[in-house]
Amino acid sequence: MNIPARGPAQVRIGIAIAVPDPFAEELQTARADLGDPLAHAIPPHITVIGPTVVDESVLPAVVEHLEKVASETPAFRVHLRGTGTFRPISPVVFVALAEGIAECEMLEAATRSGILAQDLRFNYHPHVTVAHEVPEAELDRALTDLAGFDGAFDVDRLWQYEHGDDGVWRPQRSFRLAGARSAP
Repeated sequence: MNIPARGPAQVRIGIAIAVPDPFAEELQTARADLGDPLAHAIPPHITVIGPTVVDESVLPAVVEHLEKVASETPAFRVHLRGTGTFRPISPVVFVALAEGIAECEMLEAATRSGILAQDLRFNYHPHVTVAHEVPEAELDRALTDLAGFDGAFDVDRLWQYEHGDDGVWRPQRSFRLAGARSAP
């Protein structure tokens, strides 16, 4: 995992959509069973903004930005189904989105602006990682074992996570999605 260095008076944050139970528990258990060392350090989620270092002094501005984005974004549905991989570029297997892709992309674009504007290393692709940096055989097993995964849930909030000194990502605050849905 690409984790940026953090200096004094800085925090490492990530912005994500939390995967709720029972799906989160199932995916975290599967990730642990595959031997992924990050299984219990990273709750199942759909990344919106990856690991980002910010000065503690600008956290209030980050919160204000996220509140604004969330207030303008309507709640939406995500349907997770099947698996995919980023191999050979990156040793990752993920559960794919069958519904909610466009909404995640719009949320990511709105969030990755203003104080959180940044260049991306790869194009944004919403997904839920289930195996990362494990042997090839385990990546293959993840791809096969979770191919039948199917679960849907409503997304009504965005989460700010913080990466602790112990390497664990923990939710710090949520931002309710409160935008009006556009007419069909």
